[in-house]
Amino acid sequence: MSYQPHGDYDGRPRYAHQHYPEGQEYRDRDRRGERSADTIANIIRVVVGLVTTVFALHVLFAILDANHHNGFVHAVYVLAKTLVLGLGDVFTPDDALIGVIMNYGLAALVYAVVGHLIISALRR
Repeated sequence: MSYQPHGDYDGRPRYAHQHYPEGQEYRDRDRRGERSADTIANIIRVVVGLVTTVFALHVLFAILDANHHNGFVHAVYVLAKTLVLGLGDVFTPDDALIGVIMNYGLAALVYAVVGHLIISALRR
């Protein structure tokens, strides 16, 4: 003797008739999360690139002894001083130009490494 349920029975348990997200809905939700993480990672990459470019321009202007009264050179100088976040006086060699190169190079390296770590964490 076999058991035969009453009514319509399609072989699935009773709770299966309720609406639960199908596999595609889960995949779409995961893709949305990945896309937002990718967007944030790309924004961080652009910001880190801009900051390191400002540091590189500041070092280049210091090496070439650019005119600080020029508006663009002055803006880069002020922006670099703001973004260096205390790393502008880590090294204090006798030659001030070497100090600028080493300090702002270190700051650019720190920004690049921290940015890379954040981007890697977002991509996981």
